Amino acid sequence: MLVEQLKNVFDQFKHNGKYVDHKIIGSGHINDTFLIHTDGDRAYVLQRINHNIFKDIPGLVKNKVTVSKHIKAKLKHLPKEELEKKVLCFVKVKNSELYHLKEGENYWNLMVYVKESYTHEIVRNEQMAYEGGKLLGEFLNLTGDIDSSALTEVIPNFHDMSFRYHQYRIALQSANKVRLQQVLTYTKLVSEMKEEMHILQDLKRLGKIPLRVTHNDTKISNTLFDKNNTGLCIIDTDTVMPGIVHYDFGDAIRTICNTSTEDEKDLSKVTFNLTHYKAYLKGFLEQMEGVLSSLELKYLPLAAKTMIFIMALRFLTDYLNGDVYYKTKYPKHNLDRAKNQFKLLESMSNQMLKIEN
Repeated sequence: MLVEQLKNVFDQFKHNGKYVDHKIIGSGHINDTFLIHTDGDRAYVLQRINHNIFKDIPGLVKNKVTVSKHIKAKLKHLPKEELEKKVLCFVKVKNSELYHLKEGENYWNLMVYVKESYTHEIVRNEQMAYEGGKLLGEFLNLTGDIDSSALTEVIPNFHDMSFRYHQYRIALQSANKVRLQQVLTYTKLVSEMKEEMHILQDLKRLGKIPLRVTHNDTKISNTLFDKNNTGLCIIDTDTVMPGIVHYDFGDAIRTICNTSTEDEKDLSKVTFNLTHYKAYLKGFLEQMEGVLSSLELKYLPLAAKTMIFIMALRFLTDYLNGDVYYKTKYPKHNLDRAKNQFKLLESMSNQMLKIEN
C-alpha cells in the first residue's frame, strides 16, 4: 500500500523520471523521508511533513524555497554540477506554482537528491568538524541579507526557554508517579540551571542580539558530505525561520562534540570533545568574519551549553508526557536521550574554562 501511495504522490510532481523503487532515509524525529529511485539519471527525496507538528505547511515550504532560491542566486557563478551539490532544489507540483502537495491529511514536498552525498550521526575527526563549521557559517552568511521578518515562524517559541520551562512544569504536574520518580535527579538540575539558561533569551528579548535567518536544527546529520568528508550543504530546512545565531551554533555543537549518538545508553561513552569544538569554531568563524558583533561572539560558548540543555529538557518533558512528540523505538527512549544530553552538558561544564579561553 505504501508503494502505491508513494508512486501516486511522486507522480503529482513535475519531475523527469518514473518511479522504480524507494527506501526510507534520515534519522529525523518528526517527518518521514523517502529516497525515490527512477529510471532516469536523477533520484529524488520525497518528504511527508508532519502536519501535527507544523501548523502552517505552505508557509514552511515557502520558507525553504525562498532560502534555497536566495542561496542559488548568490552561488550562480559556480558550475552547474557544483551548484547542485551546494543548495537544495525543490520540485513544483504539476500544473501549479506550488512546491507542496496536500493529499488527504498529508502534505508532501519533493527535492532533487544530491548525488554522491553522505550524512553522519557522529563526527569522526577534526576535519569533519571543521567542514561542518564552514558550512553553517556559509549558510548564515549567504542568508544574512534576507529579511527574517518575511519568513513564517513555523514553530512558535521553538527555542524559547521560558516556553520550554512552561511545558516542562505542566508535564511535571500531569506525569505518572513511576516516570516522575525516575527523573528526580534531573528535575533538581533543571531548577538549579534556570537563571543561566535564560541569559540568551533575555539578550534577544532586549534586542541586544539581532534576529537573523536561522536553520534551527543544525545537528550534524543535517549536513551533507562527499566521500572525502568535504562539506557540501545544509539540508532539512523545515525549521528555517527568524532566530539568533546562537541557536544554530549551539545546536550544531551539541552533536558535533558528542562522542556518541544522542540516544547512547552507556553514558561512559558520552563526553564533550573539545578538539571538535575548536575545529568547528574555526571553520564557522572563517565564514562569519566581520558578520558577528562582539556580544554575539562572547556568548557562543554559552550557546552550546544552552542548546544542549534545551534538548535535554525537551526529551525529559516528552518522557514525562508519555512520549507524544518525538518518535520512539522503545519505552524509555526519550529518557535515555535526556540522560545522554545531561551527561554531555556535565562534560561540557567541566571544560567551560578551556572553552571560553
